[in-house]
Amino acid sequence: MILRTWLILALACSCCAQVLINSAGATFPYPIYARWFDAFYRLHPEAQINYQSVGSAFGIRQLEAGVLDFGASDRPLTDAEIAGARNPVLHFPTVIGAVVPVYNVPKVNAELNFTAQCLAGILFGRITDWDDPLIMAANPGIRFPHTPIIVVHRSDASGTTYILTDFLSKASAENDPKFPTTSPQWKTGIGARGNEGVAGIVKQTPFSIGYAELIYAAQNQIAYGRVQNAAGRFVRADSGSIKAAAASSAAAMPDDFRISIANAPGKNAYPIASYTWLLIPPAIPNPEKKQILITFLKWMLTEGQAMAEPLGYAPSPTPVAAKALKMCNRIR
Repeated sequence: MILRTWLILALACSCCAQVLINSAGATFPYPIYARWFDAFYRLHPEAQINYQSVGSAFGIRQLEAGVLDFGASDRPLTDAEIAGARNPVLHFPTVIGAVVPVYNVPKVNAELNFTAQCLAGILFGRITDWDDPLIMAANPGIRFPHTPIIVVHRSDASGTTYILTDFLSKASAENDPKFPTTSPQWKTGIGARGNEGVAGIVKQTPFSIGYAELIYAAQNQIAYGRVQNAAGRFVRADSGSIKAAAASSAAAMPDDFRISIANAPGKNAYPIASYTWLLIPPAIPNPEKKQILITFLKWMLTEGQAMAEPLGYAPSPTPVAAKALKMCNRIR
């Protein structure tokens, strides 16, 4: 009887043993990834997914170094990176998010408008005061102080910065040959790590402006502006305008899911929007980790998508999610 009880307990412990999966990367989607990993753990207590919100570039480097089970990035790998990679990856689209200009201008309570030319000029030090004619032209009727602008940008190699510079390269005269890039040569400003770092400094610093993923502006109760899109309209970032940005490309999604939707056509499209990706190795030697990751990806692309909009993201369009589900069969 004692032996039988011991065997039952041993089997129970074996079945409940946790499998730790390590991942890292983008801060842009971290709020929804944290929610997903927590919800998935509640459904599958044997699966513990540890995610470090450290920035896209660092996540890519750690994945390539073999430190991680999977990575996360707001920019797709380039052809050269894929060709030279020691460990190949599959790009799984997760959700679509928006980068918004966040600002702190005392006594200016209106929702500001920004053109691509304004944003490029501010971020790269050519527009230095809040009452600059280009800012005032986009915001008629608003009285701006004659006060220097304090720019806050990312100090780390950032997928959020990549999304912003992708937009600027398409919609403004910012023709730096390195754009889009995760690490511009900033000419001015204060550097901060992660979306949370930029949002925190802007909130605390009068007359500052920076850029962050929409959820960080909402969570920190920071003002953020509308951005002029390809149709010439100033559009506020929300789930509807982010969906509109993704809609034009859903039918033309390439098989590897590497796509840019910056400055997308459509009168309602928010222009600084992007997919974000999980970078999953197609070969996973550990059978338990492989099964957990496949199960997670299938759950994320179906039930998990319902969590996107409450956090300010847009779910992947149904055809895109369906196409990504089929790619799960490529994981061996």
